[in-house]
Amino acid sequence: MSARLGLGCLPLGGAYGPADPARALRLVRFALDSGVVLLDVTSEGEVQRIVEQAIAGRRDEVVIAAHGPADATGVTEDCERTLRRLGVEHLDLYHLHLGGSRIPVEEAVGAAASLVASGKVGALGIGGVDGERLLRAHATHPLVSVVVEYSLLERGAELDLIPAARDLGLLVAASRPLARGLLTGRTTTGAEHGAFAETLRALAGTAAELNLGPARLALAWLLSRGDDILPLPGTRDRVHLEMNLSARRIELPPEAEQALTALTVDPMVSPS
Repeated sequence: MSARLGLGCLPLGGAYGPADPARALRLVRFALDSGVVLLDVTSEGEVQRIVEQAIAGRRDEVVIAAHGPADATGVTEDCERTLRRLGVEHLDLYHLHLGGSRIPVEEAVGAAASLVASGKVGALGIGGVDGERLLRAHATHPLVSVVVEYSLLERGAELDLIPAARDLGLLVAASRPLARGLLTGRTTTGAEHGAFAETLRALAGTAAELNLGPARLALAWLLSRGDDILPLPGTRDRVHLEMNLSARRIELPPEAEQALTALTVDPMVSPS
């Protein structure tokens, strides 16, 4: 069960507001002590330095998932820079991001595959693709995961990407599982948007009925979608982390899961 929730490390570098490095370090260590296995590490230098300190002496406990560019000429340099900053000899998982790139998927994945051949990367994942490009990427080099924005407010991945990933037996790493804070109940930014109002009201009502916070319920719903879904919530606050982790223990009543799943959100609209 502990592996069913990863930690998105982007907020640790101040991406969503001021972050204290000492507190960030304690938070990552607490996450590891609480059974978190996968750390989703961005290319931001401060984040990588914090993770380096947090995993010192416990490398074998951690799955490090780093992100790389689709640029075929820069992927090796990016990987080596990440290895140096983290102070490790290899990355367990390298997510190649193709979003917005015009580089053929076969070329990008082929370049990243050299990292696996050299032993610098254990396995490859991919992001920024649809179902068709996922199939092409996997045919070029076997993948183990696909990373995609997925939450109650962003269901577009259900159209073709998640079905394709399941056909291939891949892990679906759900980034922004709390929709940039909209599903936490702590922000009203965009909450009046018609595309999300019904979902947010239903989430709040169901959370109240179950005596849960909206964030815990939103994560529990994601976990109910299947054992192949791995939410990657990010936070720089220990209390919020503890609340997120507690979602792993929630047994969502079938009627609540079905009611939330039945809500529809236009897949072409994303919270921003």
